[in-house]
Amino acid sequence: MTAVELKSGIYWVGAVDWDLRNFHGYSTNRGTTYNAYLIMDEKTVLVDTVKRPFFDEMLEKIRELTDPSKIDIVVANHVEMDHSGSLPEVLALAPRAELVCSPQGERGLARHFKELRRFKAVRTGESIRIGRRSLVFHQMPMVHWPDSMATYIPEEALLLPNDAFGQHIASAARFDNCIEWGILREEAAKYYANIVLPYSEQVRNVLGALRGLKIDMIGPSHGVIWRSRLREILAEYEKWSSQRTDARAVIVYDTMWGSTEKIARALQKGLEESGAPVALRCLRSCHISDVMTDVLESRLVLVGSPTLNSGPMPTVAAFLSYMRGLRPAGRLGMAFGSCGWGGQGAGEVETVMKALGWELPEPAINVRWVPGPEELASAREAGRRLGARLKETA
Repeated sequence: MTAVELKSGIYWVGAVDWDLRNFHGYSTNRGTTYNAYLIMDEKTVLVDTVKRPFFDEMLEKIRELTDPSKIDIVVANHVEMDHSGSLPEVLALAPRAELVCSPQGERGLARHFKELRRFKAVRTGESIRIGRRSLVFHQMPMVHWPDSMATYIPEEALLLPNDAFGQHIASAARFDNCIEWGILREEAAKYYANIVLPYSEQVRNVLGALRGLKIDMIGPSHGVIWRSRLREILAEYEKWSSQRTDARAVIVYDTMWGSTEKIARALQKGLEESGAPVALRCLRSCHISDVMTDVLESRLVLVGSPTLNSGPMPTVAAFLSYMRGLRPAGRLGMAFGSCGWGGQGAGEVETVMKALGWELPEPAINVRWVPGPEELASAREAGRRLGARLKETA
């Protein structure tokens, strides 16, 4: 794949990782890209690099356009090594280049790459003139690390915000109009749910700052470049960062001998009878990062587990730990499960929901051994009540 021109003199020079299927615990079923951008002006600027194994792929694209030794400025919008991994190699080829990053970025890069010593730390609002264009920097702390920042080119109405607005998609297409919106939205939502969700308050601050900028293109560090669906993706970020959800439910569970599954399906029936859209996700077959996409947009989240060794099933415990870290807020919750004696599984689910500040309209269901007809009818009725509650919140 060759370099792709975004605007006159501005090129995508990143790499496509077709094989990636796990990104530190996040299932990347469609692979990913590591986006880097080359700006050709009186000064030549490289914004971000690529994961180290893809350095040669990026370098080949840069060489199509210029001698790498002519790069004057390298901007590191984010320290994480899928974006900074090739910095030492780039700076070895471009010895006169200035490395620009945020103050937090300087500290992080110095710890990651001991051989890097020359930094220019910039703060929000600072700019560098590179010819007919300028680079304006906006710090975005905790979107997604403390060092994160965006580079804005006002003369081109182009925003390069690193991890914000990303999606994990490997594709020959570079622009959003080349991929169906449904796929883009799904992957952007999954990216938000698994990467950005804990930093929603910071995202809202960034969105507020962006309202004052003219933007007709957004080049994130993963996935396609937004130019035709700007209104749509900005609206989705407004929704997700506000933790606004839809009046629908997701039931997440695992089961040992089928009892917890019977309760899950009784709850599902009750919810469906009330008219509530509901998704059923068994953690034995559904990856937790896919389930988090459901949690992102569902107002009601039900989580069920049998009790195993005085706690929930390992799959449910892993999901609870993952979800607690991502901090979805403002949900309605319900715990359920089955047990032989101790019964702590459902209790631990409820503890996590309370820690997240969720409202629990129904008491936990915790059935001993195998649920009978009356217990399943009671679960079904609880599902109906929860469905009615969902309607009240619509």
